[in-house]
Amino acid sequence: MPRNTLKLAIALSLLATPLLSACGGNTAASDEKVVTVYSADGLKGENGDGWYDRIFKDFEKQTGIKVEYVEGGSGEMVQRAAREKNNPQADVIVTLPPFIQQADGKGLLQKYAPKGSDQVNGADKGADATWTSVVNNYFGFIYNKKELAQEPKTWEELLDGKYKNKLQYSTPGVAGDGTAVLIKAMHDFGGDKAALEYLGKLQANNVGPSASTGKLAPKVDKGELLVANGDVQMNFAQSKDMPNLGIWFPAKDGGKPTTFALPYAAGLVTDAPHTENGKQLLDFMLSQGAQQQVSEIGGGFSARQDVKATDANAIALAKIIEGVEVFEPDWGDIDKNLTTYVDAWKSATGS
Repeated sequence: MPRNTLKLAIALSLLATPLLSACGGNTAASDEKVVTVYSADGLKGENGDGWYDRIFKDFEKQTGIKVEYVEGGSGEMVQRAAREKNNPQADVIVTLPPFIQQADGKGLLQKYAPKGSDQVNGADKGADATWTSVVNNYFGFIYNKKELAQEPKTWEELLDGKYKNKLQYSTPGVAGDGTAVLIKAMHDFGGDKAALEYLGKLQANNVGPSASTGKLAPKVDKGELLVANGDVQMNFAQSKDMPNLGIWFPAKDGGKPTTFALPYAAGLVTDAPHTENGKQLLDFMLSQGAQQQVSEIGGGFSARQDVKATDANAIALAKIIEGVEVFEPDWGDIDKNLTTYVDAWKSATGS
């Protein structure tokens, strides 16, 4: 079902290596003025001008707590936290669906309802208070506006020979936005069999795997690629410095363009070394002030229903998804069968 709330997400590449405490959850670690965040990419700016950049700076100024930041694909961040389960290094994890559900299923998240989470739509947070959306978003694709007179309208157009070695999408099962390609194709083609048959054909034009969705946008902007996947928030923010990026939503031949909500969802890590600091950061992320800046600075959409952005970015973003049909994935099915779907994708594409 279409949702009124726009959501966001997704993708990879290690941006910074934090100074991680080896102290686990002991008292010394708990007293440290630091909080470590593992996050999918998209919310940190290329030039220090993203939503994370602003709120982390404001949070540190207000609390004296320094944010140590690790960035990677949604799947990569969950896998890293899972490897560290017996000696957690992260305090907060932020990923796209279905990886936040996967983190919850692995017991990596503890219950905590941040202040303001009562204003988050029920579908955008865990029923057991283990996670909540902090930035809302939509899945999308990008194209080079300089090289192409208009965006390709359909999935089928991408099979044309002119896209050979000029098309790339991030890897399902590793990147949140890459997994979203598979989810959208399964919806648009009416099931996994037809979707995988199509993606098998598309492989003839695909450059190859990419662990990072965020790294595809510069290639599209330069014309190295004509088409890639992404998400509305990340690509809209990138377009400030990459003027050739256009955002679009492929349709199946004869159908309507479609998308689905893909939020950045945050949770407090089980046995986090700095649990109280993590709680403070989650509260800050969902504060009205930080949420008011989501569109203005981050190019995304507030997770709070009581925050109504009217800035120029909010108006432009609403225009981007105007006329696009929004569907709601069955996240329970996807979480349960993700490994099966990804394995089938690997077989179909030879990846």
